[in-house]
Amino acid sequence: MVRTLLTVVILIASIALIGWVLTNNKKKNAEKTAVVAQGNGNVAVRVSTVQKQSLDLDFGVNGNFMPGQQMDFSAENSGRVIQVLVDEGSVVTKGQTLAVIKTDQLNVDLESAQANYRNALKDKERYENAFKTGGVTQQQLDQANLALSNADARVAQAKIKVGDAYIRASINGVVNKRYIEPGAVVAPGTKLFELVDISRLKLQVTVNESQVANLKVGDKVKIKVSVFPDKDYTGTVSFIAAKADNSLSFPLEISLAANPGSQVKAGMYGTAIFNFPSQAPAVLIPRSAFIGSVSSNQVFVVKSDSTAALRKVIAGRVMGDKVEVLQGLQEGETVITSGQINLDEGSAISVVK
Repeated sequence: MVRTLLTVVILIASIALIGWVLTNNKKKNAEKTAVVAQGNGNVAVRVSTVQKQSLDLDFGVNGNFMPGQQMDFSAENSGRVIQVLVDEGSVVTKGQTLAVIKTDQLNVDLESAQANYRNALKDKERYENAFKTGGVTQQQLDQANLALSNADARVAQAKIKVGDAYIRASINGVVNKRYIEPGAVVAPGTKLFELVDISRLKLQVTVNESQVANLKVGDKVKIKVSVFPDKDYTGTVSFIAAKADNSLSFPLEISLAANPGSQVKAGMYGTAIFNFPSQAPAVLIPRSAFIGSVSSNQVFVVKSDSTAALRKVIAGRVMGDKVEVLQGLQEGETVITSGQINLDEGSAISVVK
């Protein structure tokens, strides 16, 4: 009996909820119908007056600081690491030796190449003397010269391999990571160290097409660092991408002018603040006034007889929900911002407040 009563109550509540939803939807549809009815048979539209406004081009974008240089050092030869001369955090200079790989076999190869060179040199000298008396042909002499050149090249190659056993820094910076320990056996391509130079940092950001149009390399930029809100930094635009990325944004790099005490670290968040001089007032209209999209360069304007007229315009910069119009509209005209889908040239309209 109790279970049956509970089922009835739940059923009644469900029916009441469905009825409320249907009534609410009917009310909303009635409101939409009332809006259209305000047009007295004409197409109901909303409008906006064309006016000139001062342009505020200032903007800020967030990004990450990246090191001025970053290098990954890998082994050139196979061998056992016999010395590691730096630790993580060590400050190094260009040309400084970071580690040494065992060179015994490389030294043997070098000595062998040098011995072959000395023999080739003696052979060349003997062939030159014999050639003067007619004992050898020109071809034999040329072969002796070629053998000497090959021996000299092998000596140079062996010296390079011995030199590569001494891993030297190619930039000034800090050892950010050390991947090896003494005694480790490495192969060509094995990663040994990661060096970063944070004496020069660059802030990487992206900007849209309307923003990048006002920027050029060399522009000064104010920079704020999130962890140092009370400090102001200055940067210079050092790179502007010539092509937009997949999100239709343009990558930008801003070099940090000074980093006292290396307080700002690579990987920190920063904000680039772009300030521009005051701009002359421009004709602006709502973005929604364009038919389809801004690229269509078409809008409907309201004529004095309350009809719609299609107008070709030339759109300029897009600033949020506003679009600059370079040609095609005059200040004081009225553009239609909604209801365009129901309009044709000369359609009678009724403005909805």
